[in-house]
Amino acid sequence: MTTSEKITASDAGTWRLGDLSVHRMGFGAMRLPQHGAAFGADATPSDRDRAIGVLRRAVELGVNHIDTAAFYFSRLRSANELINRALAPYPEDLVITTKVGPGRDHTGEWVWADTPRELRGQVEENIRQLGRDHLDVVNLRTRGNRSIAELFGALAELRDAGLIRHLGVSNVTPEQLAEARAIAPVVCVQNPYGIGAADGDALLRLCGEAGIAFVPFYAIAGAGREAGAGGAGPAESPELLAVAEAHDASPAQIRLAWTLSRGPHVLAIPGTGNPDHLTANVAAGALKLTDEELARLEALHRGGERGGDTQPS
Repeated sequence: MTTSEKITASDAGTWRLGDLSVHRMGFGAMRLPQHGAAFGADATPSDRDRAIGVLRRAVELGVNHIDTAAFYFSRLRSANELINRALAPYPEDLVITTKVGPGRDHTGEWVWADTPRELRGQVEENIRQLGRDHLDVVNLRTRGNRSIAELFGALAELRDAGLIRHLGVSNVTPEQLAEARAIAPVVCVQNPYGIGAADGDALLRLCGEAGIAFVPFYAIAGAGREAGAGGAGPAESPELLAVAEAHDASPAQIRLAWTLSRGPHVLAIPGTGNPDHLTANVAAGALKLTDEELARLEALHRGGERGGDTQPS
């Protein structure tokens, strides 16, 4: 498909996160700090200038929704600090979404915020790294099926205090979403989802009915997870490859187009440190699949071509 510079993120349409309007094609910062799989202790740090260039190019292409986290870092690079260096002073329409709950210590080992005090510390760390006075959207990243009332309530208090503008949740069940909504408004749900992860369909529909943005992660990578598209996952199916060939597109572009086809409330946040992949990802927002192609991909989806994942992202 074409990757003409005339195509911008606005071609994917828009949605609102509370009172913030964003283009449905966004950008995920997880892959910016390193080459190869994210979070690996031996991952090679990314080239700083190249990463900064990718971020600036994303904004030039109309991206105004960036997903990040303080735990997105390699030995020498931090996604938040790269965003700060590349884009501050920030464009007025730029929405930066971050997540709290999981964290990593100085050795890279995973830790979790299990108390309101620890959660506040994570919020403040994101604010410091991004160089802002408040955060646009903060997702509470959960683990397991336990109650999220205490921690989400703590975030609601930080919102009331002006440190956070809007709240979201990540990796949640429908029951946890209902629990959060009883405490404060939820503007987005960020869960693993993509072709083959049909167990996420019910929550996607629930979000649509409630006017909540559904923001899948690993939509391109699938089973490849932190390794990215073509990482640890299985080979692409013949059905998906045939659709890609019909559009002169990559499988990743078809996955993105399919993601956006799931509803006007579905946002995409593909991540890359490669400027060519960035351009291709944005161009996928203008790709229109036919009814027949959507039916073929729906059959593939229902067949469980790839499952979801519940690791931090």
